[in-house]
Amino acid sequence: MATTHLLYLHGFRSSPQSVKAQTMAKLVRTRHPEVTWWCPQLSASPAQAMTLLLEGTAAWPRGQMAVMGSSLGGFYAAWLSAQRGVPAVLVNPAVYPSRDLARYIGEHPVWQDPSQSIFFEPAHVQELKVLESHPSPTRPATLALIAKGDEVLDWREMLARHQAGHVRLIEGSDHALSDFDDYLPQILEFLQLL
Repeated sequence: MATTHLLYLHGFRSSPQSVKAQTMAKLVRTRHPEVTWWCPQLSASPAQAMTLLLEGTAAWPRGQMAVMGSSLGGFYAAWLSAQRGVPAVLVNPAVYPSRDLARYIGEHPVWQDPSQSIFFEPAHVQELKVLESHPSPTRPATLALIAKGDEVLDWREMLARHQAGHVRLIEGSDHALSDFDDYLPQILEFLQLL
């Protein structure tokens, strides 16, 4: 069934102004104006972010909802997808964010607007550990776009975690998936938005 509600989740230190989020927003707005689109600014607190997402999508139709996320947003998207039993597109998704982000305690500028910053606290690492240990009630359909050239996350870990779903293993590229537009046809087909 075609997606009528699409949630996009940005990564750590990112925002709804990221290139991928803006690309998807424009595409949905111009080609699929009937689709409900939501790309919220996520709190640095994983627990607060999940509360926002669970409450914000509570009334969305399960059979026509999909989620998409990049990096930490990909981890969140996989978690939400499993909780709600909805399809997810995962772009270079974080696999062990509590481990990877433990060294980023402190204040950091937002990539798209260095005048804004986030403060990542030790408690946030614990919140990520809770999400990591949370059992997945369902194994929904996923499409993972995994770049071997990712300079931030290990593609082998991403592949091991998401190989049960559809995987597009990309030679080269980078963590931001700078050639994102090349994969839009596959993403749209997976989301049934063609």
